[in-house]
Amino acid sequence: MANVSETSDQIADRWLSVDEIAAYLGVKRDTVYKWIERRRLPAHKAGRLWKFRKHEVDEWVLSKNARNQTHQKTAEKPSELSEGGR
Repeated sequence: MANVSETSDQIADRWLSVDEIAAYLGVKRDTVYKWIERRRLPAHKAGRLWKFRKHEVDEWVLSKNARNQTHQKTAEKPSELSEGGR
């Protein structure tokens, strides 16, 4: 059974490709590239290829969700939004 556990650990810790991380996140490849550029998705360049660690991406997703909730609360002031458009 030790071999099964080692294999699972190796798979969980291996480098993921753009296609694999896109599938994991449920987005298109283009979105992954945009997030690398604009949102600082944790990625590592290996030659021409981008590679990802699943645990780093998971941490990034959680931190972004928390950050977006904070921004939504401060941005939801309808009176300021309607006055700004006049």
